[in-house]
Amino acid sequence: MASFHDFEIFARVIETGSMSAAGRELGFSPALISKRMKRLEERLGVRLLQRTTRKIALTEVGQGFYERIIDILRSVEDAENYVARRSKTVHGSLKVAAPTTFGRMHIAPYLTDLLKQNPDITVTLDLSDDFVDLIADGVDVAIRIAELKDSSYVARRLAKNTRILCATPAYLEKHGTPQNLSDLTDHQCLAAANQEYWTMVGPDGTVNIKPEATIKTNSSEVVREAVLSGLGIAFRSTWDVGPELANGSLKLVLPHYRGTSNVGVYAIYPSRKYLPTKVRVFLDFLTSLYGGSDPYWEKGLEDILS
Repeated sequence: MASFHDFEIFARVIETGSMSAAGRELGFSPALISKRMKRLEERLGVRLLQRTTRKIALTEVGQGFYERIIDILRSVEDAENYVARRSKTVHGSLKVAAPTTFGRMHIAPYLTDLLKQNPDITVTLDLSDDFVDLIADGVDVAIRIAELKDSSYVARRLAKNTRILCATPAYLEKHGTPQNLSDLTDHQCLAAANQEYWTMVGPDGTVNIKPEATIKTNSSEVVREAVLSGLGIAFRSTWDVGPELANGSLKLVLPHYRGTSNVGVYAIYPSRKYLPTKVRVFLDFLTSLYGGSDPYWEKGLEDILS
């Protein structure tokens, strides 16, 4: 009979799409993964995988086997989670993906508190401004700041995301303060490559502005540094520039315009039905930390944002 560990390896090969990717996640060489898959097929007496130079595909019997193996693995995970809840301890490795700036500012500083409360968890924090594929990259939880209209994943809203136009006092003194949206065409606008449009809500409803960016970058952090250095006007979130608004380093521009409330700070994860205890603990930790509709990064900004 095939070993339970071979079932786990087989599932990771399918979920990641290749033996090399599965090997990286599991800490094995591609050659060892290939050997284990060949041994599994020999034990079962069937071909489970169709191998090509570009990808791995399931045979018909392989598809049926995978569907049943996933049910078994989930049942085992559910049983482990049950025991973990009963023992009131949390174990395991947790892989989290987050946008670069947000992760640096609002996750990394608080990992010490999380690990003090849960010393048997290990955390891998991957920071990138690109959207990750949770299944292919083996991510337990991803933080996304977006409008999630449709998603194949489960999403929990952790906090609102207030976005405002801002610039330094020195820039506004030199170039003047815009009085309406059309004035922005006469100013230096700063936006990352993925910010093709600024979607804002104002006195006349929702408007879309296409900023004529003076710098080209794929990095939101570069835009942040540019606006702080007085290069122009940017459309930023309060979680990003809250301290600078509070101390006067940045000023609101066109304060009656804000980003749409449909955009929020979300945690997404693959399944609600088989939610590992380590993921639930992490989500509860962030929910309590951020404060939902009253996030901590807006404390002291009430008068400025009113």
